[in-house]
Amino acid sequence: MEEYNEGLGVVYERLVLNDYLERLMKRYPIERVLEAPIYGMAGVTGINSVPLAQRGCQVTLIDTDAQRLKGVEGVWRELGLPCKLVHLPNLASLPFPDGSFELAWNWAALWYLDDVPALLGELARVSRSLVFVAMPNRWQIGYWLRKYLIDKGFFTQVDERWVEIERVKSALREAALEIIEEGVLDIPPWPDTVMPAAEVIKRLGINSKRLEQRFTGEGWRWSTMDYYLGRKPNLMEEVRRHTWLERLRVPWRMKLLWAHHRYLLGRKV
Repeated sequence: MEEYNEGLGVVYERLVLNDYLERLMKRYPIERVLEAPIYGMAGVTGINSVPLAQRGCQVTLIDTDAQRLKGVEGVWRELGLPCKLVHLPNLASLPFPDGSFELAWNWAALWYLDDVPALLGELARVSRSLVFVAMPNRWQIGYWLRKYLIDKGFFTQVDERWVEIERVKSALREAALEIIEEGVLDIPPWPDTVMPAAEVIKRLGINSKRLEQRFTGEGWRWSTMDYYLGRKPNLMEEVRRHTWLERLRVPWRMKLLWAHHRYLLGRKV
C-alpha cells in the first residue's frame, strides 16, 4: 500500500531502533510494555513497539487522537499481533496502577506535548523497572539544515527546549529515576531532514530530473511494513549496509555531529 512507503531514512531509523529494543530485552526481563504517546517518528504511526510484541511482550499503546488510533488498530490487525490501544487526550495522568509495566517509553514526541514533566513522571510511576526516552539531536547537521533552510515553519509548532537532553535528564531524575545509560542512535551516512530526499532537493531549489527520478518511483519504495509482513525479508540486511557509523567503536560523543537522535535509559530507584 502506498501509505506504507516511508522512505529509506525512516526505515533505517525504525530498524536500528528495533535492534536497540531487542538488546534491551536480552539484558532485562521485559514482559509488559507501554509506549506513550505513539507519535514522534515519521512514516507509519504506531508500529515502533512491533518488535517487542513479536517477541511476546504485552504491548499497550497510547495516542491523543482517536481517529489516528483507529488507523493504528487496522495496522496491528494486518500484522496479526495483539496490542491494547488507549485513547487519552491528556497525557498528564495515565490510567494504570503503579508499576504496571517493565518498560515505559517514547520516541521523539516530547516536544509536541503541553506538559512534558507530567508525562515523564507518569512513565516513571507506571514502570516497575525501565523508562526509555529519545529525542532529535540538535547538534546534528541535518537538524540545522531543516531549522534554518528547508522547514522553518515546523519549529514554530514544537517546544524546542525538549531537545536539550540535560533538561530531559533532569526531569527523569525528578521522577526518581536513575540514568543508567545515555547515547546516540540512528546514525546513517546522510543528514536528518525528516522529509523524502526528493522533497529536500526541491526545497533546496535544485532542478534535476535525474536526481528526482533517483529518489522516486516504485524502485525507491522503502517500507517497514513490507519487512514485518514478509514481503521484503531482506530489508534488514539492506539497511545494515548503511550502519557502519552506528557500529563504529568510538565514544558516542564523537558521533554527535551526525547522530539523528539522543537517548536516555532510566531505572526505578
